[in-house]
Amino acid sequence: MEIEHEIELVHYDYHIQAIKQEYDRLHPNAYQKKIFKQLCHSKYEQEITQQEYKFLQIQIHYINSSCQSFENVPIAESTLINSIENPQIREKLFDSYKAVAIQARAELFAIFKEYEKQYQNKIVALQLQWKMSSMIDGTSVFDRITECTSYQTNLLKQDIVKKVSSFRSTLIQLRQHSSSTRKDIIDVSPESFLDLLANPFIPREWNHLSLGPSYIRLNQSVIYPRHQQEIVIGKQHEKIYEKVKQHLIKYHFIPLEATVFKTYSNEVLDYFDQSYFSPLPFKDQVQASEEAKTAAAIQRKIKKFNLILRLTDKGHNFYIGSATEFEKKVQTFFQETNAFMELRENPLDEILKKVIQLLNQLYAKKLILSWQYKKMMPDRNKCELSHLYFNPKTHKDGVPVRPIENTIAAPTRNISDFLDKIIRPIFDNKCSTTSIIDGTSLIKNLTQYAKRGLLKPTTLFCTFDIRNLYTMLPQEKALNILMKFLHVHGYTRVKGIPLDVIRKLASLVLKENVFVYGKTIYRQILGGAMGSSFTLTLANIFMWKWQKQLVRIQEITGEFYGR
Repeated sequence: MEIEHEIELVHYDYHIQAIKQEYDRLHPNAYQKKIFKQLCHSKYEQEITQQEYKFLQIQIHYINSSCQSFENVPIAESTLINSIENPQIREKLFDSYKAVAIQARAELFAIFKEYEKQYQNKIVALQLQWKMSSMIDGTSVFDRITECTSYQTNLLKQDIVKKVSSFRSTLIQLRQHSSSTRKDIIDVSPESFLDLLANPFIPREWNHLSLGPSYIRLNQSVIYPRHQQEIVIGKQHEKIYEKVKQHLIKYHFIPLEATVFKTYSNEVLDYFDQSYFSPLPFKDQVQASEEAKTAAAIQRKIKKFNLILRLTDKGHNFYIGSATEFEKKVQTFFQETNAFMELRENPLDEILKKVIQLLNQLYAKKLILSWQYKKMMPDRNKCELSHLYFNPKTHKDGVPVRPIENTIAAPTRNISDFLDKIIRPIFDNKCSTTSIIDGTSLIKNLTQYAKRGLLKPTTLFCTFDIRNLYTMLPQEKALNILMKFLHVHGYTRVKGIPLDVIRKLASLVLKENVFVYGKTIYRQILGGAMGSSFTLTLANIFMWKWQKQLVRIQEITGEFYGR
């Protein structure tokens, strides 16, 4: 970014000098040169004022937000007032001090607006003086002046945008830090992550959001009219009854004419009627109504302010941010990974055909068993393209996004699940010494490390993170490493399936990963789907190859490595 900024600076300087030379060729007199300099200087000062105005606007907007009170900002700290021992006098002086500070803060806007107005008037006056004093083509010269001042200020404007963006990020971090270090509140549930300067939600709405995605509103149906409740009951009854009926017929050979079905159906219906229509205590009715109103108010504000509500990555709380800014993060991800190719047509039928043809061929050649064939065969009637969405990584600087694909109905989903089920146990078994499953696993390994007398005050703990691992795997290389991993550990078949067949199936999962994001269809050309079970196993095996040399060195020196 710094290099690009320097290049832009040189670019603008070049154009400014070119315009000045063109202006000098018009042979302006000394007075006209003076006006030219004054115009450029005034324009520059106007832009500087605008920059300061924007900074101040953001600061005041932040301080006025519902999540930031006057007492929490630096200006509220007064050593003199805090030194007064009498609490009543101290409180009275603080209230007066607060009133003066708030009033001064409000007046600053008017001052900056007045400065901006003065600069604008000065520029207009200088422009008139130029036109009146010009002895040559005034319009042409004035166009050169305007062009020059525009070039001078364009770079400054870009710099303003850059600084304001950085300033906004700093304020957001300060707000989040302030929220997380409050001493007077103990949160039972994790607070939502607010990626905005100001909190648009009132305390009641914010507290509801902070209950998190796992919270389920109680007695939601109590606010529905009777006929809507009956519709819900009918759908739930039919769903449960059909599943139980099919299970009893298929596995217990109960005839369809058996009276047990009608008896069961009536009992389920009676249970639903009793659950839905039994009177609720008044307190529960009020709670259900209030929570419904709160949820509706949150939805309205999300729509009104163009916000986005997402589950945080590796967290149990919500993320609330600007939908526009979030989409910028998404586009940054697409540009950085360069792992996706936009498609013009929907290839679902073609992919489904490839999957079915491959499975039919393998089964016909007896390379897979009947139960394996059925396990991997997709349901033609339920198949659809995967859907891509993004979760924010709030635990990382800048809050980047993690892509997640909903592959539940993808044509290759069953193959992916099957491969994961037969290959992951092999990886878990062969790489158990370097695998960290969770925090408990890490503690156990470190305990063993300490028992060997290796944990010392001088011991260094090093961590590293691989960005976008699943979307950066070279597909063919990953398949080669998969084959090598199985060969090295003595496998020529897995569950009776030859390794070359395993490769064909894995290749199909990787290369036929097509998904929808927004209104656009993409094919993944690098890595695998984040959300596909087999992708995780393949990535782990890829890392097995990558880390072999490092692990060997650690073992020789008696050190510990885990991932």
